[in-house]
Amino acid sequence: MKRLNPRLTEQWLGANFWSRSGGPLMWRHYDPQVVREELSTLHRHGLNMTRSFFYWPDFQPQPDVIDETKCEFFADFLDAHAELDMSTIPTFLVGHMSGENWDPVWRNGRSIYRDVWMVGREAFYIENLTSRFCTHPAIAGWLISNEIPIYGGEDDTAVVAEWARLMVHAVRAGGGHQPVSIGDGAWGEEVTGHDSGFSVRALGALTDFVGPHVYAMETDLVRQHLKAAFICQLAAIGGRPIVMEEFGLSSDFVSTENSAHYYRQLLYNTLLAGASGWIAWNNTDYDHILDQRPYSHHPFEVHFGITDADGKPKPPLLELQEFARQLEAIDAAHCHPGDVQAALVVSSYLAEGYSFAHEIDRAMVEANCEQGHVALREAGIPGAVIREHEDGGLAPGYALYLIPSVKALASPTWHQLAELAEGGATVYVSYCAGESSSQRGPWWNATEPLFGVRNALRYGLNDYVEDDLVELTFVRDFGAIGSGETLHFPAAGNENSRARLPVAVTAGEVVAVDAQGEPAIIAREHGLGRTVLCTYPLEHFAARRRDANPDDSWRLYLALAQIAGIEPAVRVNDPRVLVDYLVHDDASQYWFLVSESAEPLECAVRCPDRATTLSGQAVDHVELAPYGVQVIRVPA
Repeated sequence: MKRLNPRLTEQWLGANFWSRSGGPLMWRHYDPQVVREELSTLHRHGLNMTRSFFYWPDFQPQPDVIDETKCEFFADFLDAHAELDMSTIPTFLVGHMSGENWDPVWRNGRSIYRDVWMVGREAFYIENLTSRFCTHPAIAGWLISNEIPIYGGEDDTAVVAEWARLMVHAVRAGGGHQPVSIGDGAWGEEVTGHDSGFSVRALGALTDFVGPHVYAMETDLVRQHLKAAFICQLAAIGGRPIVMEEFGLSSDFVSTENSAHYYRQLLYNTLLAGASGWIAWNNTDYDHILDQRPYSHHPFEVHFGITDADGKPKPPLLELQEFARQLEAIDAAHCHPGDVQAALVVSSYLAEGYSFAHEIDRAMVEANCEQGHVALREAGIPGAVIREHEDGGLAPGYALYLIPSVKALASPTWHQLAELAEGGATVYVSYCAGESSSQRGPWWNATEPLFGVRNALRYGLNDYVEDDLVELTFVRDFGAIGSGETLHFPAAGNENSRARLPVAVTAGEVVAVDAQGEPAIIAREHGLGRTVLCTYPLEHFAARRRDANPDDSWRLYLALAQIAGIEPAVRVNDPRVLVDYLVHDDASQYWFLVSESAEPLECAVRCPDRATTLSGQAVDHVELAPYGVQVIRVPA
């Protein structure tokens, strides 16, 4: 099956830009020489664009006034880009920036979205600025706002969508023909489980790309390295190209070496997840303006730069430079994620807003699926993240469906799973009672015909997992897992979710048992395929633990892939090495090996005889630096 991968006509690699001469107040202290020095540094290191900002209080000082001096400065700023054959994406409503909200003095608390006069003033401002600059060759696109959900105070999806429609129309009315998006961060319910009013799906219907802003904190290193990649795949629900619009780190939060590791991991893993643009936060440090807001009260914001306050490159910029070289080496603008046979299923309860479905369980869908995504990557199996349709149904055509630690699917989907198995698919489902106490337990039906088991639950109670270490011993061969082998899973979760599903086996076949001898993994043949039930929430256990990865889930996922007949062209049998691939328009493949090890690794690689490194050397093993990346080319 093809992975969806809509792309922009240009591939963006750049930085969010505030000059070190003033940060958000740069237009009051505009220094054309400093700006050109800053842009030249970015350009020398392989970056081709910036994201820039019309600081709203300065550019629209009165409701019907556009500041001409600031516009002259911005015109020079655009000329400075053009001199280097660079481009920029201006952002209009700023608005929120770096830990502070910046209102125009005349707003007086009016609603950004609902006050007709206020919305009219916003449209006037956007249309006016667009008309001034839309013909400049340095304009690459437009963004309506910067993280406006934490500035505008609105959670009504319909209201937000209509406001966004008017703002996009203002860009088009001003003559802006370039790609446009909202700049909201892609933090909607479809990605997080929290309904912020900014629906990725609704806004995607109005815009040309979706731009995640990712600054997540984690308790597990592999989840941290893969989080942005998973968010890219969730944000693809909008059906638009994915641009990593903001990402980065304050060097006050991380060592020099680890800042490089984080950038490297995020860049390559999001490339493999389908991102077609990357705009780091941000171009410089601000040590020279420590007494200026927001830096005076958010000191860590001072050091988010990819250069220091004197313009010297920091490790993140060097990682961006190397990434630019690799993109050029593989001609990435003409590559797309390769076809896959495995699908990780996201329950519709994350995004569809069903009545009386608790937010805690919606957020759990995201967390459990994220951990399933990690396990699939550790197993070395390229896969797609697919969504259950509203009120039920999955896309057919995959050899393996993975449904990790699920409390609820829509009723028709449970019946469709049997049909998918009948047609030859392997369907894996693991149980989870849910983290909320509301109707705790499996919102499942057709459990016995699907899995060949009857549940042995007691109403109102859950079967709490007392063992701190769950041991699943296989009683027959299962893929590469031999009979008698035991997989180990530290238990975790709250008083509701740390629970198993007790079952009595009817038509199913027991594959593995727990330490008490109770059925833990049960398979049932259906026509050309099969279903596989795990009575423990293995992915949820890991999702709720620190330093969980790799755990033994990858072995189970690899065995499931083997049973489903999935055999990737390039294989490394080490969960510390993540493997995925891109396909060029000429049908050659580029396989990426991404290390999650803090130590150097040397590992054997199984791949076609004609495979080589990018430098043309034959491949039988690879050496990976700590958190390093190796690319293998397989010609058409």
